[in-house]
Amino acid sequence: MRNAVIVDVVRTPSGRGKPGGALSGVHAVDLLALVLDAVTKRNALDPAKIDDVIAGCVVQAGEQSLNIGRAGVLAAGWPEGVPATTVDRQCGSSQQALHFAAQAIMSGTQDVVIACGVESMSRVPMGSNVLGADTWGPRVRARFPDGFVNQGVAAELVAERWKLSRTDLDEYAARSHRLAALSAAGGGFDAETIPVAVATVTGLEVDVTTDETLRASTTVETLAALHPSFQNEEMESRFPDLDWKVTPGNSSPLTDGASAALMMGEDVAARLGLRPRAIVRHMAVAGGDPFLMLTAPVDATRRVLARAGLTTDEIDAFEVNEAFASVPLMWSREMGVDVDRLNPRGGAIALGHPLGASGLRVLATMLNHLEQNDLRYGLQTICEAGGLANALIVERVKD
Repeated sequence: MRNAVIVDVVRTPSGRGKPGGALSGVHAVDLLALVLDAVTKRNALDPAKIDDVIAGCVVQAGEQSLNIGRAGVLAAGWPEGVPATTVDRQCGSSQQALHFAAQAIMSGTQDVVIACGVESMSRVPMGSNVLGADTWGPRVRARFPDGFVNQGVAAELVAERWKLSRTDLDEYAARSHRLAALSAAGGGFDAETIPVAVATVTGLEVDVTTDETLRASTTVETLAALHPSFQNEEMESRFPDLDWKVTPGNSSPLTDGASAALMMGEDVAARLGLRPRAIVRHMAVAGGDPFLMLTAPVDATRRVLARAGLTTDEIDAFEVNEAFASVPLMWSREMGVDVDRLNPRGGAIALGHPLGASGLRVLATMLNHLEQNDLRYGLQTICEAGGLANALIVERVKD
């Protein structure tokens, strides 16, 4: 079985996922086309050589419906013969796109595949694809008669079970912004981000080049003034003893963004004269409690480490997606990995969480950290609605 390699990975800056956000004037298809165009042009690759494009997108409704992967290919101006599909594994959708791409390459079924993802949460709001729908059906409801909760309440329950205080959550969130601000100031994100041209109210075009969600001034004190996001009368009656502590400040913001990775067989890269940046060492997915929902990254991490024959001590950088601060903190305690080894450039709390694009945003940040610090192994994992998680280990290709 041949190696699947990552030749390059890029992302847009993050824009606030609400009207007036930095990227809210850009159609989701065009956002996706920008990263597809960039990742091929940066590597002088003829798009006609691409066997498939696999796009992650969560809210496949409105402007993001009808296979946005295919629309992105056409918007990029690529040959009509380049196929594409769109996948949904919730917040891990673009990481799942990479898993599928790697599997096709490793099996020899395909040679060159683009894994990508996009989400415009300002233009296609989260949940707009399920309004008024019974998304579970009678059999699931019969199996789980107590029902389910949204992810924010699940984050509260995780914090309660792992005895995480409001201060723990806010300190972690402030750390995310601090580390991201330090990385941004040092040019740490420059190699992974591409500019996005947007029209201003005056009709002029300006380039968005930095993450709008990053707030360098964030402190524990400012976060402490925020009120819990998911506390209401209904939830208080359902969980009367819960100490509510999940706020907008210790959660990831709604975000617009896109990301893409150019992948191929190691032998194909050599034939095309392209230098791989990383080798996919192993991948895993896991399911867990659909009620608690956010704990599966622990099982996914244990699976991928076992399959790769590695231990946590051998991993140089860990990325645990910061959907909520309680998730990486819970993961840290369960895995026995010090928080100082997590998300060394900040995470989704600071850099945003454009659902379908987040997996490859995380990869872009992790891979650049490995390269810029002469490190070898990186592991990323991401929690997903319904009690799911993906995990991935990559090995940097040294010069």
